[in-house]
Amino acid sequence: MEQIKVTLTETPKQLPDFNDLPFGTYFSDHMFVMNYVAGEGWINPRIVPYGPFELDPSCMVFHYAQEIFEGLKAYRTADGTIQLFRPYENFKRLNNSADRLCIPKVDVDFCVDALKQLVEIDKRWVPTVENASLYIRPFVFATDHHVGVHASHTYTFCIILSPSGSYYKEGINPVSIMIEDEDVRAV
Repeated sequence: MEQIKVTLTETPKQLPDFNDLPFGTYFSDHMFVMNYVAGEGWINPRIVPYGPFELDPSCMVFHYAQEIFEGLKAYRTADGTIQLFRPYENFKRLNNSADRLCIPKVDVDFCVDALKQLVEIDKRWVPTVENASLYIRPFVFATDHHVGVHASHTYTFCIILSPSGSYYKEGINPVSIMIEDEDVRAV
């Protein structure tokens, strides 16, 4: 695997108030990205300033939802050390999902190393207060410019970081959902 290229932001963001963190609202200064091209494998691993992707309207992810994601957290210990919660298991689960959706697997060891580098670069974003953590979201999405039913030949893998409090601010309460048992779109 190639060495990870690092481009640091020239305009670091202001940190949010760690005592009042909603879930998944704030994002750190950087993200990890790499691309997959059939015949070449996973290429161009890089840590870059956090920012939007430019995607063609015909990208397969929009039409066939060929996308997977995971989630894990980083915490500070009492002495300020940053710890990741089971990152190897997280990337193994990502690969299990990849298998099911015909997405090329990622190298678990490489992704854990990339994640560690990303968290080290953005360590100021790991909350220093109780009941808060750095939520880590690795995800992969299909990028072929094609509206046709087949597995994509190109993908983007990304890891973003989000300092977060509890998922449910008011605590764990039931979530309202609707279950449809008569009409289905596809079987």
